[in-house]
Amino acid sequence: MTEVLLEVNQLKKYFPVTGGLFGRKQGDVKAVDDISFFVNKGETLGLVGESGCGKSTTGRMLMRLIEPTEGKVVFEGKELTALNSAEMRKMRKEMQMVFQDPFASLNPRHTVEQILEEPLIVHGIGNKEERKQRVREMLEVVGLSSYHAKRYPHQFSGGQRQRIGIARALMTKPKLIIADEPVSALDVSIQSQVLNLLEDLQKEFQLTYIFIAHDLGVVKHISDRVGVMYLGRLVEITTSEQLYDKPLHPYTKALLGAVPIPDPTIKKDRELLTGDIPSPQNPPAGCAFHTRCKECMEICKTERPQLKEIEPGHFAACHLYS
Repeated sequence: MTEVLLEVNQLKKYFPVTGGLFGRKQGDVKAVDDISFFVNKGETLGLVGESGCGKSTTGRMLMRLIEPTEGKVVFEGKELTALNSAEMRKMRKEMQMVFQDPFASLNPRHTVEQILEEPLIVHGIGNKEERKQRVREMLEVVGLSSYHAKRYPHQFSGGQRQRIGIARALMTKPKLIIADEPVSALDVSIQSQVLNLLEDLQKEFQLTYIFIAHDLGVVKHISDRVGVMYLGRLVEITTSEQLYDKPLHPYTKALLGAVPIPDPTIKKDRELLTGDIPSPQNPPAGCAFHTRCKECMEICKTERPQLKEIEPGHFAACHLYS
């Protein structure tokens, strides 16, 4: 039996838009608009979509780095959205985040040792010698050496800095790691090294990942299940194999069609998207994707499709399967 580690119910994040002489509210940017999903213990859930679809905002809301407008986040039976700041700080020992920019996420004034030791100090873990020993061990785990502890972030390459960010996330022995595009700023050769490292660490420490990315090739390599987001909404979620072999939603098909093939002799049918992504401040009525969808029907323009199970374990929000 699989055990659910994290459950998200009807999560929303609306950013108010103000203007005019007195800064009156003129509307909302619906960055995340009513999404629900779960993550099983020990699995990797990938979240993919175009830039601005709300996937990074979702990750930050799960950590409550951004406060949700509505909805619930339940981690190991505890509702995170109901905790006060002190209680949430304690919970972050079990939940850590790896950020997209490996340089901006590290304090340039601190040595690597200070950066890695800080989570242990915040959570009151170990004495000074135990903390330093933990720093040395974790540097070795992520493929660096103990002598790197006295260096500063600017003395490392991008790949090495991301390894430091991963080491920091592992310092408190968390159960869940939210990786927000952790390889998008790295060279292709370094990306594969970091992805392999994440997979090895998952097996060694029994970790659960939420892996946020826009590169479908990367997501396929590391994810057990994949959720596809469009304009703040989940449009499809299923296993990695099902998504790539038999996508259901027209948006997912278009995303997969845009993935380049390294062999130029192979011809690939592509479903090219036309038009721009609508504004999240004023999303279209009905299905948010209907303005760019070749399969659009009249019902798509007025009624919002709900995410429902089309095939065993394969969920999609599309009127084609009503």
